[in-house]
Amino acid sequence: MQTLQDIDWDSWQAKDPATLTFVIKDEQILLIRKKRGLGAGKINGPGGRLESGETLLECAIREVQEELCITPVNPEFCGESLFQFTDGYSIHVHTYVARDFTGSPEETDEAIPLWFSLDQIPYDEMWADDIIWIPEMLKGNTFKGRYLFDGDRMLDHHLDVFLKKMG
Repeated sequence: MQTLQDIDWDSWQAKDPATLTFVIKDEQILLIRKKRGLGAGKINGPGGRLESGETLLECAIREVQEELCITPVNPEFCGESLFQFTDGYSIHVHTYVARDFTGSPEETDEAIPLWFSLDQIPYDEMWADDIIWIPEMLKGNTFKGRYLFDGDRMLDHHLDVFLKKMG
């Protein structure tokens, strides 16, 4: 597996469904430095794997509550990313954006909260795919991306962008 063409995407099934949620308020984005698990040490949005019996939206809210001690208000679905790793692991990430939250972000066992200006997102400390789709999310577009990784290294990617409907 060296390119996306090596994968049968029609029958592809992720080992783990998961969510990522970005809180964006006052031209700032709330990110985390992950302390453990997949991507430990990297900066990302709060998120994690879907638990049995919960919806994706419930998962998105729960993960933010667990990792940052806040509750995102009205998270909206904005895109999905399909990740295949060369070691066989795969994850299907559903991404949400919330424009408000209740509570006060706190450090937890899993995450350190970090606020960044929207024009100063630290892509060099994030997963390699983030610089591809986060700018689209920030424009209000929805997206569907497919990514092939060997460990932390992105080997190939493809992003479909669906422009925000004006109205």
